[in-house]
Amino acid sequence: MVSSNDVQRLFLQAVISRRVLSYTLAHVIWWKCIDAVKAADSTLQIPKPREDDRAAWDSFTAKVNESLNPLDLEFRHLHDELSGREMYALVNRKGDEVAQLATGYTPAEIAYFKAIVEQIMLAPHESFSVSSLAALREVNFLKTNMSKTQAEVVLGSFVANGWLLKSKRGRYSLSTRSLLELLPYLKSTYPDEVIECTICLEILTRGVACPTRNCKVRLHDHCFNNYKRIHSTCPSCNETWTSSSKKLIPVGEGAVKEGQDFNRRVRKKQTEEGSEEEDDEEMEESQEPTQAQSQSQKTRGKKDSSADEGMDVDEDDVPKRSQRKSRR
Repeated sequence: MVSSNDVQRLFLQAVISRRVLSYTLAHVIWWKCIDAVKAADSTLQIPKPREDDRAAWDSFTAKVNESLNPLDLEFRHLHDELSGREMYALVNRKGDEVAQLATGYTPAEIAYFKAIVEQIMLAPHESFSVSSLAALREVNFLKTNMSKTQAEVVLGSFVANGWLLKSKRGRYSLSTRSLLELLPYLKSTYPDEVIECTICLEILTRGVACPTRNCKVRLHDHCFNNYKRIHSTCPSCNETWTSSSKKLIPVGEGAVKEGQDFNRRVRKKQTEEGSEEEDDEEMEESQEPTQAQSQSQKTRGKKDSSADEGMDVDEDDVPKRSQRKSRR
């Protein structure tokens, strides 16, 4: 028997058939679902809201999410960082969100995607992106037989399926779909790296930052454009942003200069004592001496061999090989 609840059922079926949809498209689908239910039973009194009736839309989505709660699903929304459009997707709220990729990818491909996400989140200077070379390099650190040729194909599928974005510069960053579906995972796994827009309070991986030292203000480009129409100073430190000497600092790919590539970074792990330590596997990988270093070590004698290995360890970066220094 047809009822008003069929509107929600039809709507969810339409949403499931799509990956990510805009607010405008979602609203149109909602209208079409109302028309379809009314056509099946003309006696049903289902009001059709106006296009600008945001309260009615919010009430409808709240009912949809209420029906999805037992399934640990959510009809979640987020603004696209490039266009500023409000986007929606049906996402899983239970367990490790990265595991959602298992539907179409092998365990090795999921591990590869997770490794790329880590490099994007740990990218220095809030660049939140990795070069094609760095993305392919991640294959070397995985315990799989995936070749770089296969990795190129998998990377292409990540982009084609909307998990990653690839810019004209050949750099990979997280898409709106990834931010929507992996948001809880990103916040729990990278709490120190996740930043939020000062205006909309949503996650930010591309935008602008206040140039004042130690100021934490970060804005999406679309939020900044709306903000600067009324204000010309930073909402936190009150620094004037109209001065040419105080240019806003880019967040995202714009923070990386052409031809600049960073060392691979590794997320720190918490030990049982509560202190932080680097990934043991990555340390071993980084500590393998080059042929030149081995030759140099032989000429320095046994005393230098028993001394410090000369690892130039940055607090945040993966240990880098450097020239050994004598400790006489």
